[in-house]
Amino acid sequence: MPSPRRLLAAIKTVRVWIVLGVLAPLGMLLVSGFMLYELRREMWARSEDTSRNLLQVIETDIARNVEIMDLALQGVVAKVASPHLVDASEPLLQLVLFDRVVTADGMGILVLFDEHGTGLLNSRYPSGAGGSFADRDYFQVHQRDPDAGLYISKPYLSRMSGAYTVAFSRRITKPDGSFGGVAVATLKLSHFTRILSQIDLGRNGSINLIRQDGIRIMRYPYDVRDVGADVSGSSNFQRFIREGKGSFAERANRDGVHRLFTFTQVGTFPLVLSIGISTEDVEAGWRARALMIGVTLLALFGLAVLLALLCGRELRRREAVEAELARLSMTDGLTGLPNRRRFDEALAVALKASSRSGQPVGLLIVDADHFKRFNDRYGHAVGDEILRGLARCLSARIHRPHDLVCRVGGEEFGVILPGTDAEGAARVAERLHEEVATLAVASAGLSPGAVTVSIGLAEAVGGAQAELYQAADTALYAAKSAGRNRTCRAEARPTAPRLRLVAKVDAAS
Repeated sequence: MPSPRRLLAAIKTVRVWIVLGVLAPLGMLLVSGFMLYELRREMWARSEDTSRNLLQVIETDIARNVEIMDLALQGVVAKVASPHLVDASEPLLQLVLFDRVVTADGMGILVLFDEHGTGLLNSRYPSGAGGSFADRDYFQVHQRDPDAGLYISKPYLSRMSGAYTVAFSRRITKPDGSFGGVAVATLKLSHFTRILSQIDLGRNGSINLIRQDGIRIMRYPYDVRDVGADVSGSSNFQRFIREGKGSFAERANRDGVHRLFTFTQVGTFPLVLSIGISTEDVEAGWRARALMIGVTLLALFGLAVLLALLCGRELRRREAVEAELARLSMTDGLTGLPNRRRFDEALAVALKASSRSGQPVGLLIVDADHFKRFNDRYGHAVGDEILRGLARCLSARIHRPHDLVCRVGGEEFGVILPGTDAEGAARVAERLHEEVATLAVASAGLSPGAVTVSIGLAEAVGGAQAELYQAADTALYAAKSAGRNRTCRAEARPTAPRLRLVAKVDAAS
């Protein structure tokens, strides 16, 4: 049987392993959570870098096209002002003014309008085609403002090509400084859609080209309802204008999709270009990996917790068994009282406490009178019943928490009375005689008073356990010799801790 100290150490060790069994997977969860957070952050950083690089490529291409348009317009305006072309024929003017580069498919047309909005020369259609264009915003802006410079129009449906188009225009000024017309280069929106269709932005990605006043020139994926829409009131566009360039994640005003927006100004032109990638697409790979890792870790954590709970249940069962075994190892099987082992431990503890406090310890050794005679006459079953009855009688008269009644062997019982001197122990012995006098054993026909006990009493302050027990045991034999059914007290010498016997009858029933 393991000692209580070793048993306690074993229980603590098992508890430590249970705690570690729970903390280890919990630590794994925390570490994995941090790793997943870092992985998500890196994935977002890569998406932002990819968006910036893609934005730069698209912005460069658009800026180059606008610059080509502007250079063509500046060339037309300069040539129109040349005195050498004043009397030139229309075919010659067509050849001189219009460059083949800007007449390529998708690049629209170059048109020269007079001060009334009528087309004088056209790089693709006959002169005067489409009637007057004085109602177009690009014509009215230059008519009002001599310093408008390059103007980018709102997108419109072309009267000549039937396609949605955006116009780039510059003012033509007469030698006297008055308004002389407008040079216009057009660009079909289909030109942008062909370029952008080669870019994979995911299922919910988008690209927007917007004038700085909030007029959307085009959006990809293309939807005719987006052409020319005013988005100046949207919070996302206001942030584009306020910050100039950068990136942020926000929900789109148009369709409510949460996107990572990357934006910039197109060259030096009054245009804003933005790319929006759905955050679901950004995190799709991360979420799949996080789900797999999370499910695995949660399963491991759940398994560890389950094992810890099972181990804890087993530990509690084991503790209960060990406690019961420990109790049984300290308990007399017949009477249910603490046994000799428990008696020796309790007496040692009481004497040690007595040494520190100076309080006496009283000890009673109680023995059944003529017990062998009862056994021989009535049998061992009656003898056992007598012992159980004595155990009940002794326990009934011992009430203080620290007092202890034990069966120390055969028909002998011990009563430990901490903090009790000889006089107090004698009073307890008297009560025990009175209680035993009430004991009757019906199975043997023994009436009250048939069973008696002899008691040996000793007192000590500290000292050796064996000496105190020997003194009480000697006093018990003195009680037996004096006629039984009485208590004899052993008194200490005044100058020595050793005990001597004084044969003395304290009580008799």
